[in-house]
Amino acid sequence: MNKMDEKFETILMGALKVFMTYGIRSVTMDDLAKHMGISKKTLYRYVTDKNDLVIKGIEYHQQLEMCALEACVSKNLNAIDENFEISKVIVDQLQNIHPSVMFDLEKYYPEAMATFDQYKKTVVKHWVEDNMRRGIEEGLYRKDLNIPVLTGMYLARINDFFNADLFPKGVSFSDIYLEIFRYHIRGLASEKGVKYLQDKVKKELSN
Repeated sequence: MNKMDEKFETILMGALKVFMTYGIRSVTMDDLAKHMGISKKTLYRYVTDKNDLVIKGIEYHQQLEMCALEACVSKNLNAIDENFEISKVIVDQLQNIHPSVMFDLEKYYPEAMATFDQYKKTVVKHWVEDNMRRGIEEGLYRKDLNIPVLTGMYLARINDFFNADLFPKGVSFSDIYLEIFRYHIRGLASEKGVKYLQDKVKKELSN
């Protein structure tokens, strides 16, 4: 990575941190430059406008997420353990996310939202399908799973997950995700998988 790329990466990381903390629409380019300790002129050297910054920020975030996903998969864990490892990464990311981020993307940044949707329909879809197939082979998931239908249900839940109107006020995104995760695994698990999951949860809680 050359020096310019490193500078741009620092800018993207800084912008993502600000967006996650304060939301997207409410933050101006002046705010971003101030938070990152750079001039607005420097910021515009790398992006054409705020919309461009949001798109590139989403793309960068997805690259980081793909690296984390690949790291989990490379551990060669069973299907349930792999789901647990990835859920920890996601929960960690969701701890401090501003509740308006997804709403802002959907309403004001359609190009960035399209990037998010494309990632969901390709990378996330592929991983979910692969995890289900492996879980069936390992005997941890039910043999009668309808993988295409269940994958579609999982992807649909991702958007609902950010809909604040569906959940009680004060419940964090990380808590919502954990409940959806448990619900998802329970729905997939065979009798052997349910027992493994119960033992896994007990072990996690005792640590």
